[in-house]
Amino acid sequence: MQKTLPQLLLLILLVLALSATVPAQNTQTLALNEAVRTDSHVALSQMIPTALAALPEADTLIFINSRRILNEAAPRLMPEKDLADMRKGFADMKQMSGVDPANVDYIVIAVRFRKPTAELTFMPPEIMALASGDFSSESLMGLARMASDGKLRDEKYGARTLGLMTIDPIAKEAEKNPLLKSFSEVAVVPLNATTIAVGSTAYLKAAIDAEEGNKRISSESLNSLLRDPTALISIAGSPLTSFSKTFALLGTEANPRAPRCDSKFGDFYAALTMDASNVMLRGALNADNPDTAKIINNLINGMLRHATSSISDPSTQTLFKALSITPQENEVVLRADVPQQTVLDIIKEQMKPKKEESSSAAPATKEPPVKKRTVRRRSRKSTKP
Repeated sequence: MQKTLPQLLLLILLVLALSATVPAQNTQTLALNEAVRTDSHVALSQMIPTALAALPEADTLIFINSRRILNEAAPRLMPEKDLADMRKGFADMKQMSGVDPANVDYIVIAVRFRKPTAELTFMPPEIMALASGDFSSESLMGLARMASDGKLRDEKYGARTLGLMTIDPIAKEAEKNPLLKSFSEVAVVPLNATTIAVGSTAYLKAAIDAEEGNKRISSESLNSLLRDPTALISIAGSPLTSFSKTFALLGTEANPRAPRCDSKFGDFYAALTMDASNVMLRGALNADNPDTAKIINNLINGMLRHATSSISDPSTQTLFKALSITPQENEVVLRADVPQQTVLDIIKEQMKPKKEESSSAAPATKEPPVKKRTVRRRSRKSTKP
């Protein structure tokens, strides 16, 4: 199991690592309907938008279709032995905790930025991760209490009970660095019978409010995240809005201003999916207008050509050469189709144990030091006349 977890992480993050320059929020069609569609994940894709509509507002969202990754992608991209080890580990986990990771439908990571308080200090973002699937959230809450060794304390909020825990090392550092204060406490709460969330206390309280119908996420944010609801992984965000919040362009908690950010410049989207033969990356970056889109496109392509020519590893070169970046109206659009066999070869190469340097080489022979000859000078005796 320990060997397969890094492979899963690599499988999830492999192409996302290439999308640092990608993405957007505009709702153009990006031909993202090429994924292999089975009855199981079509049904899931129809259910997901409704479930995610109960999320609170977010400035950045990451959606992970864990059921498809574990049940469809992993069998194609992992060696049979490692796949068998992973499934055995899941069976052991189910026997111990009653939860089978293969039955987790999806995981969502949400980030929201906060306006400054009256003290006008930078406010760190709040983070929340939630998982939903074929499991009992109350049972998972019970496991969390057991694992905390009594450190999880209860706090009632509305109809829910949050479990709160102080992270002592971070709390200690927060005494010197106030920016860490919001990360010194973590909360966990069952949002409904099959969904559990963990993260910043204030954000989880907002999630409880949203579950009850208050201040839910906008349909525009969800439409951006779920351009292709069958994607293995997708990410969307609004960096300009986040900047506007944290630096008080939209006002502070004590002094509100007009709650708007007129430009969608920088809003991004990226998704990783697969069909019968390829792993595919799709993304878009909002450039505000066609002229800016062409300028950004030329800049990114120039950087990409330079990066490709300076890389010696053939596998990495193959990934870079598969990237196609083009301007389309107000967006810079990215596409990449990488054969599954190429991805499998990269994963195998990354998982190979590193060869230790041979210590059998003969030690270098040292020449004996050359002895210096000492020259003795004869003393002259003075003679009297």
